[in-house]
Amino acid sequence: MSDHALPVDPDEPAAVPRMPLVLAVIALGGGLGALARAGVAELLPHPADGLDIATLVTNVIGSFLLGALMVVVLEQERGHPLLRPFVGVGVLGGFTTFSTFAVHLRGLGGDHAAIALAELVGNVLLCLVAVGVGVAAVRWWARS
Repeated sequence: MSDHALPVDPDEPAAVPRMPLVLAVIALGGGLGALARAGVAELLPHPADGLDIATLVTNVIGSFLLGALMVVVLEQERGHPLLRPFVGVGVLGGFTTFSTFAVHLRGLGGDHAAIALAELVGNVLLCLVAVGVGVAAVRWWARS
């Protein structure tokens, strides 16, 4: 039986993308996000025993954009059904990085514990603030 012959559930959203398509746009977005992150890392190199500015900048920008995207998609209910998986999961998931951040902190070790602690706290706090600013910016823009 084809999908066209199946009854339509009125409680179900009309345009639900198929899983293979969702996975494809997530993969495409993830690749693009990872390339963008690599570009930022090339522009902002860091010493192995110092503050990782590239990862901090990437995570803060990604957090801001994710906060903004979620307002557009969830509160304003705008955008294509594939916008959230492509941008939110794919692009921003590939762009932001917790693993690089964690590996860098572990590499700092006991010799640079103060830098590691400052980077840990700073990264988490700045990313949380960035999400809030992204949310507030889109809400403000929508009211204007």
